[in-house]
Amino acid sequence: MKFEQTKEVLNQLVADLSQFSVVIHQTHWYMRGPEFLTLHPLMDEYMDEINEQLDVVSERLITLDGSPYSTLQEFADHTGIEDEVGNWERTIPERMEKLVEGYRYLADLYQKGIEASGEEGDDSTQDIFISNKTDIEKKIWMLQAKLGKAPGIDADSRAKSRN
Repeated sequence: MKFEQTKEVLNQLVADLSQFSVVIHQTHWYMRGPEFLTLHPLMDEYMDEINEQLDVVSERLITLDGSPYSTLQEFADHTGIEDEVGNWERTIPERMEKLVEGYRYLADLYQKGIEASGEEGDDSTQDIFISNKTDIEKKIWMLQAKLGKAPGIDADSRAKSRN
């Protein structure tokens, strides 16, 4: 079979993008504070972008003769993004940190896809992975700027800043 590693990453992205859309939606619903009127509609844009990536990733998987996860149970069973019950206790900065965490996870997964599709010679999928990772990194930068932090896109610099 062709592109097996690439298809595996694509399907992992199906589960994770589906879950992350819910994380963003939860942020959208459970947000309170002085920035609500600005950030609430912004979360709609973030969900739309993640859902667009989900559609492209799923359709590419089908194009490669793969079968994307398509049930809530499959998404829950396969996602690497933590699920948590919504609550009103988180501050807006805490919610933004949670989004950064999810976006970083996706950026790392897209990097894995870039490497797998490169090894397997699937240039078209690699292009999708690169484009989506670039978009994700921009979101990380913007959210980090909102939090008064540098983007920290380089994983090595993130590890050093935690030590």
